[in-house]
Order: sequence, then structure tokens, then C-alpha cells
Amino acid sequence: DHLPLHSYCFERVAEFADRPCLIDGATDRTYCFAEVELISRKVAAGLAKLGLQQGQVVMLLLPNCIEFAFVFMGASVRGAIVTTANPFYKPGEIAKQAKAAGARIIVTLAAYVEKLADLQSHDVLIITIDDAPKEGCQHISVLTEADETQCPAVKIHPDDVVALPYSSGTTGLPK
Repeated sequence: DHLPLHSYCFERVAEFADRPCLIDGATDRTYCFAEVELISRKVAAGLAKLGLQQGQVVMLLLPNCIEFAFVFMGASVRGAIVTTANPFYKPGEIAKQAKAAGARIIVTLAAYVEKLADLQSHDVLIITIDDAPKEGCQHISVLTEADETQCPAVKIHPDDVVALPYSSGTTGLPK
């Protein structure tokens, strides 16, 4: 079967709705399959409301955290592409990858926003997952609190890209 990532991950959500799916290591909160699926649809609706179109790119500049999974799956529901960048990259490395990938939205921690200074003038929206977003950034709640019924349907083809990974750049810039 050629299912989109989110369809594959949630195809049996009704059967496992109340079972643990993700555990937030920082808070110890457990999210069941139904919650993860709902939050993913909310994120997809939030991405659509922010103007992200099918096939456009969201960059995740995050450590290992629960929001990574929510945004990745939400982007899949939206038909968007996710590229991931190492938070330890230097500003130039992040900018190069974001520009090469065509990132429209970057989801990150407030502590990393300074690394994105070169991108803020390139029509890139920055969303922080912290409680206090930096000036010029939006908070993750614009995604996680969106109305999941307001996400336009997209037709995802088997050849559509869901992830655009880059190397770590150990022998040069990330590629």
C-alpha cells in the first residue's frame, strides 16, 4: 500500500485510541493515539491558516521533544515537507539549509532564534515552542490550538515528499 505517513501511522487509531503513543520525557505526560492524531490534525489546520501550501517546507530546528512529532505529523497531514536541522548548527549552516530546502516556516526553541536572524528578512515565519516566544515569532499554540476541521483536504500522491533530510555536514556544510 502507498499510504501517506500520517495515514499509515494512524490507520488503526480507533483500535488503539486510548493506548499510550508518545511520552513527553520533559514532563512525563503520556499522549494516547487519539490525542496525537487530533493534535496532528490541529497542527495541519494551523499550518494551513498560516498560509502553508501542500508541497511547501517546514523546518524543525528542535531537540528531541514532543512538539517535533506533532509538527512532523501535522505537516504530513497538510501535505507539506519537513526538513530537520541540528540545533547545534551554526547560523550560516542553518540559513544555507533553510534556503536550499525552501523553508517557509521554522519551528524552534526561543534560545535558537538568534541563529535565524539572517532568515527573518526572507519571509520565513518562526514559531517557538517555549512559553515566551521572542519578538517577531509566533507561539506553537497557533498550530496546536487551531480548529482541526478547518484544514483543507489535500490529495497526496505516492511520490510526494514528506521528509527532506540533510547530512550532518561532518565533512563540510550540511547537504
